[in-house]
Amino acid sequence: MSASPELLSLPPSVTADSAARNILGPAGNREKINKNESLNKKKKKIVVDTKPKSSVKLAKGSRSPRTVVRKIDVSVDSSCSLKSCSSNGSSSVKTSGSEKSEKGNGNRLKLVVDEGSVMVLTLPFKRCDWITQFSDPLHVSFHDEEWGVPVYEDCKLIELLVLSQASAELTWPEILYKRDKFRKLFEKFDPASIAKCSDDKLLSAKQNGSLLLSEQKLRAIMGNAIGLLKIQQEFGSFSTYCWRFLNKKPINNSFRYARQVPAKTPKSELISKDLIKRGFRCVGPTVIYTFMQISGMVNDHLISCFRHTECNSIAKKVLKPVSKETKQETDNKDDAKLSHE
Repeated sequence: MSASPELLSLPPSVTADSAARNILGPAGNREKINKNESLNKKKKKIVVDTKPKSSVKLAKGSRSPRTVVRKIDVSVDSSCSLKSCSSNGSSSVKTSGSEKSEKGNGNRLKLVVDEGSVMVLTLPFKRCDWITQFSDPLHVSFHDEEWGVPVYEDCKLIELLVLSQASAELTWPEILYKRDKFRKLFEKFDPASIAKCSDDKLLSAKQNGSLLLSEQKLRAIMGNAIGLLKIQQEFGSFSTYCWRFLNKKPINNSFRYARQVPAKTPKSELISKDLIKRGFRCVGPTVIYTFMQISGMVNDHLISCFRHTECNSIAKKVLKPVSKETKQETDNKDDAKLSHE
């Protein structure tokens, strides 16, 4: 007979591990969790250290923290540091002991400061997309103060028409830097003075050795002055002539993107054709639409630009002074005709 096989003895460490191993259930590799352990886990309380949040308290009879609100010139594409604001609506809040930036709407800020601290809020305001952080300051001020504001004065309208004609050759920063020389050359854009301008004076106006505009453009402006005098005689004023195409009301566009702003419209084509019939030169539909934009006949500020609502409110405040003057002039003309008859 063969000898009975001897049983191998295991080390005590292996036996202890096997005894502590959990038994697998019939569901597979799921382990049976002791019910007592699960109950103990549920009984555990999660303790989180929370610090009381400071808030701005405004009570009657007590002084509120002194707040200084400043508007800063921030373009749409500009980035910001901790003390400035970016154009995407982020803003920075400077407190007495710390600085913290918050993102959100540029018109709504959530402040968390202590009582008695000094807050400096820098609130951004957006401009049209074609005004960037690299734009010339003179061009930015022109956008913020003049572009899109309705104009009803003849000399001002004639000036803007000349600047619009110059935009076919020059950039707007170049035009604005030459603006004073244009006013001096054309004697504050009085059509009678422009019509009498001599060739020597016209060609002597130079900047850095070159003419302000091409000779063809300068002669066209001088020739258009004669047509302006005829329009003033026929309609009473150049302003009346321009605004009658719009029923004396500015066109309010609501464009969201710069690509939506047209270069010309059927209305500008209509005005251009009428001016060309009257002998005007260099007054194509694109030039006329530029003139309509800067003279406030059309509000093409983007709806995200802060000037869009401001130009609309300015247009509503105007009580149509041109229409009153026109009525008086027409009444006087009618009386004069009746007296002659």
